[in-house]
Amino acid sequence: MLANRLEDHDDAPGEDHIVVLRGATWADYQRVLAMKGDDPVPRVAYLKGTLELMTPSKPHESLKSWIGRLVEVWCLENDIEFSPYGSWTLEEEAEERGIEPDECYVFGNVRQPERPDLAIEVVWTSGGLNKLEIYRKLGVREVWFWRRGRLTAHVLRGERFEEASASEVLPGIDLAELAGYLDRPTASQAIRDYRTALLARRG
Repeated sequence: MLANRLEDHDDAPGEDHIVVLRGATWADYQRVLAMKGDDPVPRVAYLKGTLELMTPSKPHESLKSWIGRLVEVWCLENDIEFSPYGSWTLEEEAEERGIEPDECYVFGNVRQPERPDLAIEVVWTSGGLNKLEIYRKLGVREVWFWRRGRLTAHVLRGERFEEASASEVLPGIDLAELAGYLDRPTASQAIRDYRTALLARRG
């Protein structure tokens, strides 16, 4: 039985609840996706026989949404065309990989994208799969991780991700500045303050 091989990771009350199942097949992964249907949780990831189910905490869900809204503000103020795709299920059977990002985006006028240009992951609770190893073979150009108040960009160069000092899919965006607006009392206040700062810079 699959249930006999579950490993439970739950660092503290109110944090993300992560369940890791080892020895899972691609068919197991597909069955979990089918049972989940269109429900946003749990978010499911798969890497070569290991299946992760993550139920995000309230802070996790709030952060990923705030980061996404601020990305959209930056794009609007810099005339960048974008389309949000939320937790788009990305998968590749031949590579035995699948994932649902916290948020993801396609930039430019792309009607039927095959992959997002940017995936955003909030790391609120330790444990679980190596997300970059999944994204590496799925062809996602860039992944941002939020962890402990810091946003970092990881850029796909050839066959590996490298941590970069700046985003390449959104040249000019300051990730440290963006992260600095995540402490506002409301998302709307963060959006207003960030937009004001961007407008002031344009002069």
